[in-house]
Amino acid sequence: MLLTGAFMLGAALIFVTLFRKLGLGATLGYIVGGAMIGPQALRLVGDPEAVMRVSEIGIAFLLFLVGLELHPSRLWRLRKDIFGLGLIQVVLCGLVLSALIYVGLDFSIQASLALGLPLGLSSTAQVLPMLRSSGQFNTRRGERAFSVLLFQDLSIVPMITIIAAMSRAPVDPDQPSGAMLALYTVAAIVGLVLAGRFILNPLFRLVGRLGERELFVVAGLFAVIASASLMHTLHLSVALGAFVAGVVLAESPYRHELESDVEPFRSILLGMFFLSVGMLLDLTAIASDPLFVMGAAAALILVKALLITGLARMFGVRMGRAIWLGLLLSQAGEFGFVLFVQASAARLIAPEVASLFSAIVTVSMIATPFLMRLTEWVLERMPEPEAGHQGPEFSPETNAIVVGYGRFGQTVAQMLMAKRIPVTIVDRDSEQIEVSEGFGTKVYYGDGTRIDLLRTAGAETAEAILFCHDDRDLTREKLEAILEAFPQAQVLVRAYDRRHVMALDGLDVALIQRELFESAVLMGREALLKLGIARREADRVETAYRQRDSERLERQSATGDLRAARDRMFGVDSPLPDEQSRDPA
Repeated sequence: MLLTGAFMLGAALIFVTLFRKLGLGATLGYIVGGAMIGPQALRLVGDPEAVMRVSEIGIAFLLFLVGLELHPSRLWRLRKDIFGLGLIQVVLCGLVLSALIYVGLDFSIQASLALGLPLGLSSTAQVLPMLRSSGQFNTRRGERAFSVLLFQDLSIVPMITIIAAMSRAPVDPDQPSGAMLALYTVAAIVGLVLAGRFILNPLFRLVGRLGERELFVVAGLFAVIASASLMHTLHLSVALGAFVAGVVLAESPYRHELESDVEPFRSILLGMFFLSVGMLLDLTAIASDPLFVMGAAAALILVKALLITGLARMFGVRMGRAIWLGLLLSQAGEFGFVLFVQASAARLIAPEVASLFSAIVTVSMIATPFLMRLTEWVLERMPEPEAGHQGPEFSPETNAIVVGYGRFGQTVAQMLMAKRIPVTIVDRDSEQIEVSEGFGTKVYYGDGTRIDLLRTAGAETAEAILFCHDDRDLTREKLEAILEAFPQAQVLVRAYDRRHVMALDGLDVALIQRELFESAVLMGREALLKLGIARREADRVETAYRQRDSERLERQSATGDLRAARDRMFGVDSPLPDEQSRDPA
C-alpha cells in the first residue's frame, strides 16, 4: 500500500507539474500519469479498481464544498435551470446518442440505451473544479452549468433503474428495485436535512465553543463521510449525499472554516480519482481500433456540444454563452464507468464493449482542457450583450465616463455620484451589468477602450474619462489614441501593476493608479500600529516608503529594468534608520 501510494504521488507530482507548465491543466496530467503507472504501461500499480473505489470519495468532497456555497434560497432560485434545462439535456442527449449507437453500430435497443444514456452525462469532477478555480462558479453562466451537472447527478438513480429493468441477468435478491431506490433517495435526503439541522449544526456549535482546530477537521470529515456512507449503503450516489450535507451546513457560521478544513482532502482525493481514471484506461482497446475510439470520442463531443448549445438558446441564453455551455459539458463523465459496469453485469453489453466505451469516455475527458481553451476563445470572440442591455448611445449627457464597474469602478463611480456629478458607466461584462441593475445602477454595454464607443457615450464633451477596469490590455497605443481624440478630458487610469505603470510612463494622463497600492500601504501602516509602533513613527515609515517607491518606479521607467534601484527597497537587513533626534513630547 505504501509503495502504491508513493508511485501515485510521484506520478502526480511529475505529470501535473509538467502539464501545468505546458498550460494543459492538472486533470490531464493526472490522467496521463495514471496511464503511465497503470497495469497496461509500467505496471507500477496493479489494482486500479480498488484505487478508484477509495478515491471516488473525492467527488463527494467536491460536492460537499459546492453545497457549502449554495444557500437553499439560491438553490430554489436555480430550480428552472436544474429541472428545466438539466432534465431536457439529460433526456435529449441520452436518447439522441442511444439512437446514433443503435443505427450506427447495430446494437440492440437495450444495449444502445445502456450505452447512450450514460454518455449523455458530463464530468462533474472535471467541470466544477475548473469553474471554481477560474472564479466562474458564482457567475450566472457558472450557475447554469452547475444546475445541469446537479440534475445529471440526480439522474443516476433513474438510469440504474432503467438498466435493472432491462436486465437479462438473474434477479439479485440483495439489489433493491427501482421503486425502492427512488423511495430510498427521498428518505435519505429528508433524513440528511433533519440530521444536519438537529445533529450537525449543534455539533459544530459545540466544537466552535471548544475552540479545538483538530475537532473541526474531524467534524468536517465526519459530515462528508457519514453522509456519503449512508447513500452508499442504500445503493445511491455518494456525491448526492455529500452535496445535501453541504447545503444543510451552508447557513452555518462555521461554513468558511469547514471549507478550509475539507479543501485539502478534496484536492488530494480528486487527484487520486483522476489517476485511477488513467490507470483504468484500456490502452489495448484503443490500440486495437484507435480510429473508432478517437472518432467516437470526437463525435460524442460534437453531438453533445450542438445539442446543449441549441437547448441553451431555447432557454434564452445568448449565442456566445450557449456555445460556451455546450463545449463545457460536451465530454462524457465519470459515472459512465459505473453505469457501464452495471450494464455489463445485467448482460446488456459484453465486458469488452464496456471496456471500449470506457476508453471513449476517458478520451473525451482528456479533451476537456483543450475544450476549456476553446470556450475562452468563444467568449472573447462573441462578447455581444444579452437581450435588453443597452449601449451607451442611450446614455444622457455626462460630465464623466467610468469604464469598468467592478469592485474598483463601483467605489470611484459612487464617490462621483455622491456629489451629484453625472456619470455614464460602461462595462462589457453582461453578468456584471445584470447584477448592477439589480441594485438600481444603470450600466451600458460596450468596450470602453474603443474610440467610437467613447464618442457615442459623450467623451467629446466629458470632463473626465476614468478607466477602472481590470485590463492589462489597455496599452500605450490605445491610450495615446484616446488622448488625441479627446484632449479636453482628464484621463485617469487604473494600472494593473508596476510593469503596467512603466509601460504607460510619459503619457499625458491626469493619474495612473496602481490598483492595490493604496490599500496595501494602508494595511501596512495599520499593521505597524497594531504591533505597538507609535503613530508618528508609522507616519514616517509610510512617507519614507512612498518616497522610495516613487524613486524606484522613476528609475524603472527610465531604464525599463524592473530590478533597477533595488537598493531603495526596505528589507530585514536594510530597515529604515531610527530618527536621530526625537521630539520630547
